[in-house]
Amino acid sequence: MRSIRMPYVVAPPTGTRIRTRLRLTPADEQVVTAVGRHLATLAGQDLAWRCRRGLHADQRTERKRSLTAASSSRWAGTITRTANDQWKRGYRNLLDARTGLRRAIFAIDRRLAVPIHGRHGRTRGYASRVERYQKQRRRQHLRAKLAEVEGRLAEGRVSVCRGGRRLARLGHHLDTAGLPASEWRGRWQAERLFLTADGEADACWGNLTIRVHPDEQWLELRLPTPLAPLSNTSGRAATYRLSAPVVFNYRADQWAAQAATGAVRYDITYQPDRGRWYLDASWRLPAAQLPSLEELQQERTLAVDLNADHVACGVLDSAGNPVGKPTTVPLALDGQVTACRDGRLRAAISQLIALANGHGCKSIMVEDLNFTDIRWVGRETLGHGRRGKSFRRTITGIPTGRFRDLLVGMATNAGLWVVAVDPAYTSKWGRQHWLAPLHRTSPATATVHHAAAVVIGRRGLGHNARRRPGVTGHDQRIVAGELPARPSIRLRAVGEPDQQKASGQRRSPRKTSQAGSQEVRGPGGSGLFGTTGAGSTPAYLIGTVARQVHSPPTSCRPQPP
Repeated sequence: MRSIRMPYVVAPPTGTRIRTRLRLTPADEQVVTAVGRHLATLAGQDLAWRCRRGLHADQRTERKRSLTAASSSRWAGTITRTANDQWKRGYRNLLDARTGLRRAIFAIDRRLAVPIHGRHGRTRGYASRVERYQKQRRRQHLRAKLAEVEGRLAEGRVSVCRGGRRLARLGHHLDTAGLPASEWRGRWQAERLFLTADGEADACWGNLTIRVHPDEQWLELRLPTPLAPLSNTSGRAATYRLSAPVVFNYRADQWAAQAATGAVRYDITYQPDRGRWYLDASWRLPAAQLPSLEELQQERTLAVDLNADHVACGVLDSAGNPVGKPTTVPLALDGQVTACRDGRLRAAISQLIALANGHGCKSIMVEDLNFTDIRWVGRETLGHGRRGKSFRRTITGIPTGRFRDLLVGMATNAGLWVVAVDPAYTSKWGRQHWLAPLHRTSPATATVHHAAAVVIGRRGLGHNARRRPGVTGHDQRIVAGELPARPSIRLRAVGEPDQQKASGQRRSPRKTSQAGSQEVRGPGGSGLFGTTGAGSTPAYLIGTVARQVHSPPTSCRPQPP
């Protein structure tokens, strides 16, 4: 059994982002499109120059100076910063690819070391010679790919596609995808537009490149030097003011306060399929003080088990006992577009937050899932063939990353904290220890996933997965918390002295049971009074002993026959 990591409190997001729609006139749309395409050309050239430099110094000062003449100082700073971030992200992707390839090769080598139909510890060999031969070929392919990745890392050759690699590949298969060339061209140009302004702390209204006035509701866009004749404002700097007002409906007060005192970043995007322009505003939030895990373990919590098509959850008290009935929140994400998937995830998380607030919970405990390794070693560890491929597709379809990000942000806004728990053995131990108790209380709704959620919550609260034997249920408790185990009670036989009574100690409490239901042991016997013989209780005293032990004393005692 592998070691289980300790749970931890997830840090809240350090920034926030809001969006509003821009209702541009044809003249406004023409100017904004011209600015975006001009800056996109400069961004592509700078990114290509940065990728050619590789591991050498990026020389951002020289790059920014050369771009300033074709745009402006602030546009050039944003372009060079974005190119550096894209190169670093591409380099980290190569590092992740190298780690995954090494793990896949190690998994194949480990199974190839075991004979066919053999087994060495927990590692089993391949099922046939054909499968073993195919795995040897796959190992050769992975080694060649690993050598290529290591060579690119040594040289710092990073490949970055502005607009998205998936959309670029789609342009080569338009007939198969059934997408017109004009529509693909519009999507490609919209993705490559560059209309991003970094925030400036000392600037008026967030920055000096894209400015939005909270009270007067206007938006001004700084024009590059070649497009200065398109300006419609009077002033030293060439700017263009949109005709339509700009209003943020969500977190408008926070945005206005931040724009007046701090830095705000703005991004203008275009969706060609809907024909709409959007403005995103983002800024950094002040650092929040994280509570200790011990403080959260003293309160109720909501345990959540994320699955492919639903979320199983339940409320637990501080002692790790389920409170109320388990709940199931459906997801139904298969076959949906990204916007619809995000909407359904947000709706499910809203239900979880409402359930947690309704029961007075202070935290939400979830599994710290990460299915990145399945893309590399899943073919070796999760089966092969049609069934194994379907199982891997189901696992990788669970939106763990998106669910975690949305949950942390929405829970923070609701005053809740998220605790990440190690997912090891939660389903197995939940089925073993908690499925039967949940079936007794909620036979119609309890499933294995709800039992796994109980194990997740108990692990986050610092308890073991298995419930301590001898503890009554939550509905039978008199006080909160787990009761201590009852001391063992041994019944005395006839003639045996009462040690507690003789020493003046208080008698231990015991339950009254029916006659004959307890084993009354004699001084020298075993079982129900033991065997008849020397030192054992006669058989004709069985009824008498039972009445003496389990009944109050009476004046009339029955005589033996």
